[in-house]
Amino acid sequence: MSTRSRNMWDSWTSSVPALLHSSTLEPCRDLAAAATHLARAALADQYMVYEAAGGVWHFAAGSAVSLTAHPATLTARAAGRTWTAPTDGRPLTVFSDALSALSAAHGAHDGGRHFYGWAAFELAHLLHADPAATGDVPVLHALIPSVEVTLTGDRTVVRAVDEAWLRKVADLLAEPTPRQRPPEETPWDVTERIVAAGAAAYGDAVSRTVEDIRAGLLEKAVVSRKVPLPAGPPVDFTATYLAGRRANTPARSYLLDLGGYRAAGFSPETVLEVGENGRVSTQPLAGTRARGTDPAENERLRAELLTDPKEIHEHAVSVRLAWDEMAAVCQPGSVAVEEFMTVRPRGSVQHLASRLTGRLRPDAGTWDAFASLFPAITATGVSKRSALQALARHEEGPRGLYAGAVFRGSTGGALDAALVLRTLIGEGNETWLRAGAGVTAQSSPEREIEETCEKLRSVAPHLRYATG
Repeated sequence: MSTRSRNMWDSWTSSVPALLHSSTLEPCRDLAAAATHLARAALADQYMVYEAAGGVWHFAAGSAVSLTAHPATLTARAAGRTWTAPTDGRPLTVFSDALSALSAAHGAHDGGRHFYGWAAFELAHLLHADPAATGDVPVLHALIPSVEVTLTGDRTVVRAVDEAWLRKVADLLAEPTPRQRPPEETPWDVTERIVAAGAAAYGDAVSRTVEDIRAGLLEKAVVSRKVPLPAGPPVDFTATYLAGRRANTPARSYLLDLGGYRAAGFSPETVLEVGENGRVSTQPLAGTRARGTDPAENERLRAELLTDPKEIHEHAVSVRLAWDEMAAVCQPGSVAVEEFMTVRPRGSVQHLASRLTGRLRPDAGTWDAFASLFPAITATGVSKRSALQALARHEEGPRGLYAGAVFRGSTGGALDAALVLRTLIGEGNETWLRAGAGVTAQSSPEREIEETCEKLRSVAPHLRYATG
């Protein structure tokens, strides 16, 4: 880091207020409803709800301190001031430098700071493929909150920059949980119209990708299709999140209005998890069958999934590449497959799942691991560079938040990054869903279209709309 950059980050971090005020409250009976209630209260113009492992919900709000990276520049904000630094085409490196400075300033006396944010899929072109394909869009955004609430089954912990924030949160949590609207689902015919939108064009994209694969240009690509929601009443993101969470079994879930995106998502897997002790893991999911309300049919499809050559090959390839990406940043001999080809239920679908773990090398940090594993191999393809080039040819427009990451991290080096799939996304006046399928030489357009429909049904039936 240059002296100029170091001075800039020292100036920025000196303006970041500490979370010196805290309180411990009684546990909430319904953690998801409590977190959603805080989000709906509009305490600040930016917020995030993040459901981590083990049934722990986090809520963060307040945008006085933030970082936003474009390919060429990173902008930091704190205490009404703005700092801008060039990235020289390496925004993740400069983003990491800023967070390292925050760690140095707040890592000990403040009990550590957490940050919440997202990485757009287009960051992948800067890391692995063609930087020119990124465009001039934001690729990273992080919020260092003014208030953070952790909700567990035995207590609620609130940390804030001042007593006023503590009182606001305590008052909200003391209110009776508002009665939710009856859990009616979006009518089936409406759901089916949503999930079928654009299917024919998507089938053509799958066919072109299969031709590329058979020509030897790549081994696999996860081709996706964007499904804009029909015009009508605006979608209620908080109500959709709560209804969708009740019906899904995600690895992580999140609700956010942050850095220009709104999202309510039920992620089936993590891109990576890094502990402050340097342990890193990733959870590739590849291979899909539908999952419904009939246990016997679910078991039949599960058995079919475990014996389908195309699905098994797709999964094994993903695990192999994830191993290589882990090995690039982990100590020799530390990478291991702790779980292989387990079937995991994820809402309206079931997936083949594996988990790889390792321990970071002394000279590799959290964001080095992120750079190696992002974007998830299960949302891009093999090889990652060739798949990114194929997606640029065959998909319409940028992915944005879809297949990127939503994350929560700490100044101590921890990072928990969820893969953005099964997610309702909004930007400006537009709201959409998106889903993809892994395309290999054995793929047929009909089957891949059906797979995207199966995935879209994890969200589409639970859409809720604003009233009044």
